[in-house]
Amino acid sequence: MDGRTREYLEGRFGDYYRSTDVPLPPAPDEREWGVIPWSAGGTRMHRHQSLLDLGELSDYLARSAPRHVYFSSARFADPGAATMDDKGWREADLVFDIDADHLPGVDPETTGYADMLEAGKQALLDLLDLLEDDFDFDEMQAVFSGGRGYHVHVRDESIRGLDSEARREVVDYIRAIDLDFDALIETRQHGTTTQRVLRAEGGWGRRTHRRLLDFVDGLMDMEEEAALERLKELDGIGDGRAKTILGAFRNNPDAIREGNVEAGGPGVRTLVESLARETVEDETSPIDEPVTTDTKRLIRLPKSLHGGSGLVVEPLARDEIEAFDPLVDAVPDRFRGSEVSIKVTDPGEVTFDGDTFTLTSGVQSVRESLGVFLMTRGRAEKVTE
Repeated sequence: MDGRTREYLEGRFGDYYRSTDVPLPPAPDEREWGVIPWSAGGTRMHRHQSLLDLGELSDYLARSAPRHVYFSSARFADPGAATMDDKGWREADLVFDIDADHLPGVDPETTGYADMLEAGKQALLDLLDLLEDDFDFDEMQAVFSGGRGYHVHVRDESIRGLDSEARREVVDYIRAIDLDFDALIETRQHGTTTQRVLRAEGGWGRRTHRRLLDFVDGLMDMEEEAALERLKELDGIGDGRAKTILGAFRNNPDAIREGNVEAGGPGVRTLVESLARETVEDETSPIDEPVTTDTKRLIRLPKSLHGGSGLVVEPLARDEIEAFDPLVDAVPDRFRGSEVSIKVTDPGEVTFDGDTFTLTSGVQSVRESLGVFLMTRGRAEKVTE
């Protein structure tokens, strides 16, 4: 990035911070703080700072206008100490990171930025569903990272003392790593007989049971031939087993709803195993393991600006996420309403703030919000007005 562009962006970031109230996280005095300034020749982080070192946060941000702003998930006795050992770790939020360019089916070379962000949002919704339903966390904050994905901060007191290994177990559950599919089914004694039943009380057994019930309801709405064909789409189910399974669903629906995988013979067990694998494939969330297992992680400060996009690191209420469009809703209002002259160095299509543009190389005047976006992403340079 050339000096003129860097100086312009630093000035506009300062204008943003002078006009914006950036809220502090809980226990801000116990957190380590880090920033990356608009320095020439790299993005070196200045860290091992406490809020006492920085001073009043809003004043500091307005004065220094950093490129990136971070705070620690951990709470320390002495957050400004120069080494991690000297800080005196107390506890840490449980933090999740979804990076859109690492998601299954997303190729950073061919997938557009807007499509990557949409895929990231769907992964976020899957993650929140798991955290709410399977862990019943209360204190959660979802945040658009300002760049390629989303963060979730969990601050329930019950989890703040977890060590790295315990946090890895949370990751393993969410990603269904080494999930024992056989263990989703248990054997129960009924008088002198035994039954193999899905563990529907919680966890991946409950999720598989829900899918089974939805699958059965869908079959019951079909004509018989269509239902049989749907069953035969699954591995290990031929014409004979399909008829047996469909008959069991129609003649003994209560047993199926209770999770009895023996009602209908081995065909139902085969069906349940197939649905369990579908459930895991569809409902896991591809979180970044090193972020969650790190008990001293630095994470972006909500309402700060992301120096690689010019977008706001936007905190999101649960009911806002579905409709949230980061390329519209995270555009700073401070950068709207005027134009700026730039030199486009990386032409091509760009989707931004509700419009799609085809950029050509060379000097041109564009909306300032778009200009900031292009300059921070390395696709344009500032020129004199």
